[in-house]
Amino acid sequence: MTSVLLSYIVTCIAIELTPGPNMAYLAMLSAERGRMAGLFAVTGVALGLALLGALASFGVGEAIAGQPWLYETLRWAGIAYLVYLAYDAWADAQRPVEILDPSQLGWRSFRRGLINNLLNPKAALFYITVAPSFVVAGQAALPQTVLLGAIFVAVATAIHAGVVLLAGSLRALLTQAASRRFLGATFAVLLLVVAVWVGFSTARQ
Repeated sequence: MTSVLLSYIVTCIAIELTPGPNMAYLAMLSAERGRMAGLFAVTGVALGLALLGALASFGVGEAIAGQPWLYETLRWAGIAYLVYLAYDAWADAQRPVEILDPSQLGWRSFRRGLINNLLNPKAALFYITVAPSFVVAGQAALPQTVLLGAIFVAVATAIHAGVVLLAGSLRALLTQAASRRFLGATFAVLLLVVAVWVGFSTARQ
């Protein structure tokens, strides 16, 4: 079991280091709004991952995978949300930085991080296709699934926090108008690329 868990952790790290909607959003938010806003978003992302993991533990993921129309609906909803995030990143960078109350900024960042994951095809697909392959046959499946989900959330949260801290340290260089426009355009393109990649990688053969 130990060797299986070690292999699983390495897999989680490799998957989370692959550019995706979470990484792009957290980096952009922290560079523009600072580390605190980024950490609120990380909390929302972690809750979203935990909720998806809980649903997968009770077989919801398998049920969705078994209904092609439902799977495709959720898949395209996630892709459409990534396209929306790309547009939002570009449009927001064209405007002056909006001054928000810290509590308002924290709640908005948390909420956005949560939604980011509930509509994240990459995260949902992980629980449906990758995690089950590490469940050891002959042992109770539910405790294993819960443990695998908890490990994935922990690994993802650690990596996301690292992204926030790194991007937050560049805030002073990226809050000028020209830098913000460049950053917004860069992240918009990155999110569009991620949307295309998610579209192809989650398509059923």
